[in-house]
Amino acid sequence: MSSSSESADVVICGGGAIGSSVAYHLAADPGFSGKVIVVEKDPTYRYAASALSAASIRQQYSSPVNIRISLHGIDFMRSIGTHLAVDGEVPVIDLHEGGYLYLAGEESAPVLAANQALQAAEGADIALYAAAMLRSKFPWMNVDDIACGTFGVSGEGWFDGWAVLQAFRKKARSLGVEYRQGEVARYVAEAGRVTGVELTDGSRIACAAAVNASGTHGARLAATAGIAIPVRSMKRYVFSFLCKADVENCPLLIDRTGVWCRPEGKRGSDGQLFIGSCSPLTPEQDQEWIETDAAVEDVDWGFFEEVVWPALAHRIPAFEQIRPGRAWAGPYDMNELDHNAIIGPAVGVAGLYLANGFSGHGLQQAPAVGRGLAEHILHGGYRTLDLADLGHERLIEGRPLLETNII
Repeated sequence: MSSSSESADVVICGGGAIGSSVAYHLAADPGFSGKVIVVEKDPTYRYAASALSAASIRQQYSSPVNIRISLHGIDFMRSIGTHLAVDGEVPVIDLHEGGYLYLAGEESAPVLAANQALQAAEGADIALYAAAMLRSKFPWMNVDDIACGTFGVSGEGWFDGWAVLQAFRKKARSLGVEYRQGEVARYVAEAGRVTGVELTDGSRIACAAAVNASGTHGARLAATAGIAIPVRSMKRYVFSFLCKADVENCPLLIDRTGVWCRPEGKRGSDGQLFIGSCSPLTPEQDQEWIETDAAVEDVDWGFFEEVVWPALAHRIPAFEQIRPGRAWAGPYDMNELDHNAIIGPAVGVAGLYLANGFSGHGLQQAPAVGRGLAEHILHGGYRTLDLADLGHERLIEGRPLLETNII
């Protein structure tokens, strides 16, 4: 790497929520005094998943590692001032623990009940409600075809994703992390070890460790080091609409059809704003892959009118009369194997760490993932929460970590 003009201990490729969390946790480690450079191609984050996300957090997973990641995430966000305040200024992230509500018909009720038992055993505050209790707690909801639901009594909800991203970034910079506008074109490796990165402008940065946190471009970048990961960029729509009727204390509701919605902001004089959409249930129902960043700007309102709105109006009759608002699309870095993140050291290339394929869970998982990767880079392994179940090895060995609660 004699041609390199500079060097760093760690280069992080991608400065979104994941990359910035890794940077913060590295710089905040009392045993680390090295140099961290974050390379981010677009500091406006116009097309970044972190900025376009519906920004929510849940513990309603069916795998212990994801539950534990989110338990740490909610604790981190509740005390974000302790972690990310800069010069006494505490980030305002508008955390609202309104809960998730998963609904199930008779056929899915046993799965939901089993998931709730696991979540409760892990310490998550999730309740299982029969249809009668749902009708009592949410009188605006049609439960005629519902057998039960699981509700996050505390610890689940939504927040300002942009504010969380900027808080990580600002704190990392205050601790000495350098943010560089640019794009990593490829990794440079010698004898099976990463020795640096090369940017698209031809410049190089030598490093002892590199983190691939480049979101929807992660697979392309990993391939330059000979690492194949099944991650592609998938479009997910978010639609907003105004409802004049009072849908009081509405959680983030996931209908048995896969359609979801939640309130957005406070109720105004003209009604309550909601956002909602749907995660396709099968590949045949799926939306398009995104080949270019700008494609996220194209929104198909027909998807709302034909799929989302009918399901929401069936579940919440007040939604039969709404006023559609703005809409946007965001990119998911979708792991095609199992819709779970790929986290940790890359098998076969020493010094390369993966943080890819979050499949829509990146913002809520950023605190735990950033901490875990920083621990692995600095100490050679996980010290607090073991993230090995999400490691690269499972892809090589064909061991998908399948979730039964996907949104």
